Amino acid sequence: MKSFAPVLAVVSAIFVIWYGMAVVLNSTWAYDKAKRADVTLSFSEMVADTMVQKKPLLPAPHQVAAEIYKTTVLKKITSKRSLIWHGWITLSATLLGFAMGTGFGILLAVGIVHSRAMDMSVMPWVITSQTIPILAVAPMIIVVLNAVGISGLLPKAFISMYLSFFPVVVGMVKGLRSPDHMQMDQMRTWNALKPTMFWKLRLPSSMPYLFPSLKIAMAASLVGAIVGELPTGAVAGLGARLLAGSYYGQTIQIWSALISAAILAAALVALIGLLQNITLKRMGMLR
Repeated sequence: MKSFAPVLAVVSAIFVIWYGMAVVLNSTWAYDKAKRADVTLSFSEMVADTMVQKKPLLPAPHQVAAEIYKTTVLKKITSKRSLIWHGWITLSATLLGFAMGTGFGILLAVGIVHSRAMDMSVMPWVITSQTIPILAVAPMIIVVLNAVGISGLLPKAFISMYLSFFPVVVGMVKGLRSPDHMQMDQMRTWNALKPTMFWKLRLPSSMPYLFPSLKIAMAASLVGAIVGELPTGAVAGLGARLLAGSYYGQTIQIWSALISAAILAAALVALIGLLQNITLKRMGMLR
């Protein structure tokens, strides 16, 4: 129970600040309505009004929760108004991009560790690739892929891969280089070949570094999938919900999509954390 106390304290603080900011930001509209109706609002009446506005500047937490409930529980999964349906569209691109980014990142890391030429030439470009804003890259990727007849899921997956491969490369390079000189020298005294050293020493040693990188990559992949839906004017996915909400000033819809994306990311990262615990325990790295 003590371990949950800090989490509960942080969550409670977030809700208090959120409600407070909702009152501050939405009070202008409440007072404006009262002024035009020639009515004087008391503080309690003003606060009550800020909690129920249809298009508030900042929706209150209960308004966002009600919208999520309405668009998940009260809607059929196949409905285009269902957040579950939109979430699945984004999730499919996220998982494909994550798988592609993880595979590409691991291959690059193996090459960088075993080839000095790749270390000196490829690694700087890997770092440089992340200095380009994704909002600038996403439209170019979509246009180029559409020009060669690739559309739908793959363009969003490529954008997710672009964001997710970098933490995997960095983490795996660090992990594959984590064995100390004594361990490497001992393998050499046994006449172990490079493939044997990789599978028996380098790869197992990299596991504590790989899983934290995968958590970051998964979150980045979800961001990439959502960003990939924005330049195309998509009609499906959490990015599409954000677009539709911004077009019509539906801030509650925007925030419900944002919170849903955060919940989805937390669930995916928690799943990787579970796999991490299982794997490291089987390897004897955790008690």
